[in-house]
Amino acid sequence: MNYKTCVTIAEKTPKKLELILKKALEKSDYVEIRLDYLKPTQVPDALELVKKNMKRCVCTLRPSSEGGKFNGTEKERISILKLIAEYHPFLLDIEFNTLRKNKMFHNYIKKTKTEVLVSWHDFKKTPDVSSLKKMFKQMRKFSKHIKIVTYAKTPNDTSNILSLYHNSGMTNLIAFAMGDYGKTSRILCLYLGSPFTYVSLGKPVAPGQFSLDQIKKIVHERKK
Repeated sequence: MNYKTCVTIAEKTPKKLELILKKALEKSDYVEIRLDYLKPTQVPDALELVKKNMKRCVCTLRPSSEGGKFNGTEKERISILKLIAEYHPFLLDIEFNTLRKNKMFHNYIKKTKTEVLVSWHDFKKTPDVSSLKKMFKQMRKFSKHIKIVTYAKTPNDTSNILSLYHNSGMTNLIAFAMGDYGKTSRILCLYLGSPFTYVSLGKPVAPGQFSLDQIKKIVHERKK
């Protein structure tokens, strides 16, 4: 199976970010840069340092209300997201709730021709299948790149999230579950059509995340 990985990096200085990015891109197809781990004033410097690799970067500026580290105002965050869009990353991860509430912002991003990965997370639970399908339908209005991540408390939760792949059609869907029960979904999503799976270089950045080496080992074993 041809599978692709996206290493999540969450560094606190632009220089360290540049260093780890280089390391990650030697081993992984893509890298997710969690820009919310930097101080907002450091983001422009970081973007300048990594701009030559942007075609392989998924950029994220997650607010604290959605499980991220960005604590500024929404107005500040939107202006930083606009700046990131000008650098044309491979994908710019923007939350469904942000796009839904701000039509002007969505239109601005469209004009930059930057591809948006519209994302939605539930850190407490996995909704039932019909709620998940409804969410997927609403998200599809904003982009063909969709990321839906929930928290699995039972094996059934994992089946529910993965069932989204049955009707994913022409979208690039990344759907999996966090937590111990969701771990397998981070691998199974690759077999069901996910364009890549998120991994860490060392210790996990999200609950249940595999390291790059672990994923390589698991998929390699499967080939034997």
